Amino acid sequence: MSHHLTFILAGDPKQLTGGYLYDARMVEALRQQGWRVEVIGLEGRFPEPDATAAEAMEEALARQPDGARVVIDGLAMGGLPEVVAKHAKRLDLTALVHHPLADETGLDQAQRSRFTLSETRALTAVDRIIATSVFTARRLADFNVEAERIDVIEPGVEPAPLGGRDDSSASSGQRLLCVATLIPRKGQDVLIDALARLREYDWQCDLVGALDRDPRFTKTVTGLIHDHGLEARIRLLGEQSEDTLGQAYHNADLFVLPSFYEGYGMVISEALARGLPVITTSGGALAHTLPETAGLSVPPRDTQALTQALKRWFDEPELRKQLRQGARQAREDLTDWQTAGDAFAKALVRGTDS
Repeated sequence: MSHHLTFILAGDPKQLTGGYLYDARMVEALRQQGWRVEVIGLEGRFPEPDATAAEAMEEALARQPDGARVVIDGLAMGGLPEVVAKHAKRLDLTALVHHPLADETGLDQAQRSRFTLSETRALTAVDRIIATSVFTARRLADFNVEAERIDVIEPGVEPAPLGGRDDSSASSGQRLLCVATLIPRKGQDVLIDALARLREYDWQCDLVGALDRDPRFTKTVTGLIHDHGLEARIRLLGEQSEDTLGQAYHNADLFVLPSFYEGYGMVISEALARGLPVITTSGGALAHTLPETAGLSVPPRDTQALTQALKRWFDEPELRKQLRQGARQAREDLTDWQTAGDAFAKALVRGTDS
């Protein structure tokens, strides 16, 4: 007998950010295993829901038959505990948490407290929780979630051809790539300030990621590039198709992710899948996502430390060679999406009659 699942997300399920890509991969893996999966993208505003969002969640849950198995992404669920709790007793509910809403950058204390309370209540109502990293699973202890209710299923990665140049001794024309939505938490402003201090080196940097999620921050980043006179060297490319993004990874020498915080940091694995060395921060789960031998890690929000790490990359051919070897070794140890999907399916039926 095939399993049936409803997967509920906030907004358009086809968004190209890490969380939505994870969700899409899990849906695909479950379908390959014979599951019948319906995906519902909720209308309305998230994560601080408006009336439209609350109505959309109510309607999505109300039309599920008793005993139906439902996964709700944390971005959709965290702000609507009353709606979730109303249906919790008659449905088999799983929360999928990439990182707590309260950990988003730029919240004031009142918002943070509201999210913490709201998310704690929502997580209390569900039967089980899937977290996408050990870091996030541990963080959920602060939301009164017992460890035995959590399964950790880290993202997989798509096998990819090796990228970058073999000639790591060449310091000329270093091509840097950052793939991240333009929002304050991703720290592109810190990266631009760091690169502005290194203009004597020969580098180009491409920033790939949606430009419309935080127009004010996008304006700040655009202004920084202009103020530093780096328009010819730093390109804001917006969201890119899978093929174009694959080509960007292939052409890069170094991947840089200056995020202040990540619940996992899937793009790190994407870079390692191509044998690309990485410079990132120790923010959130990033301290665990990047193997030490495959890159350099600096404290989040620390322009000076990021500048020094990039300077070392430009100055030290031996370091470039070592980190490239480390990244290629890490590439061999990555989990594929099918393995992650198998674990996801097992978590969904654990403790139920399958």
